[in-house]
Amino acid sequence: MQLALRRAALSLWRGTVDIIVPPRCLACGEEVTAPATLCVACWSGLRHVDDPACNSLGLPLAYDQGVDAISPAALASPPAWDRSRAAVVYDDASRRLVHLLKFQDTQEAGLLMARMMARAGRRLLAEADLLVPIPLHRLRLWTRRFNQAGFLAGQLSHLAGVEMFPLALRRSRMTRPQIGLDASARRRNVEGAFRVDPPWQPAIDGKRILLIDDVRTTGATATACVMALRRAGARQVDLLTFALVINPMQPDV
Repeated sequence: MQLALRRAALSLWRGTVDIIVPPRCLACGEEVTAPATLCVACWSGLRHVDDPACNSLGLPLAYDQGVDAISPAALASPPAWDRSRAAVVYDDASRRLVHLLKFQDTQEAGLLMARMMARAGRRLLAEADLLVPIPLHRLRLWTRRFNQAGFLAGQLSHLAGVEMFPLALRRSRMTRPQIGLDASARRRNVEGAFRVDPPWQPAIDGKRILLIDDVRTTGATATACVMALRRAGARQVDLLTFALVINPMQPDV
């Protein structure tokens, strides 16, 4: 009874707030019917990565080849992780949401991104034992005050009911930003930069880990994290991101 009353009060409060300050589209500012959403035009402008998609790289496929289909790119160069999915392609439309969360601490953008990730990665979430966000170095976290991957992992943990270990991975050395680096430079930049400290290894050993990040570009950072998790005994490591860069050689990603 008390729970029902609390929910009714919360619903009334939200309705009152929405009347006083109507919710706006996160991308363009137009009025929308609910907070942490996009208007129809901005939602349609996103390039959603729906099935069929490569089970390994998450790349969109031209036709349905089954749930375990592997793209030619994955066959030619298998990634370090087992499976991956992304909600959208990284472009001008999705970049707006990423930057709102990453650089402006707009949590409403993160709420929307997490809901979209939960839909795109529902199979990976259903089979995961633990969620692990890609970490920031402590100095970068101090200057930025916010780890977007950790926020997304927390929301996904709530949505899917999967436990999150935010401290399982540690970035053991400071690396330069990856923006503007080519694939080989990105690999060298983050090689050996992540570790699982001994107290966390028993929690990782034998588990199916779902690694969480906002954007996957070349996969160099994710690969370094996957290798650290495998050294700690992870049985399986999958990857779930909000956005996937189709052309990693863009200079601004």
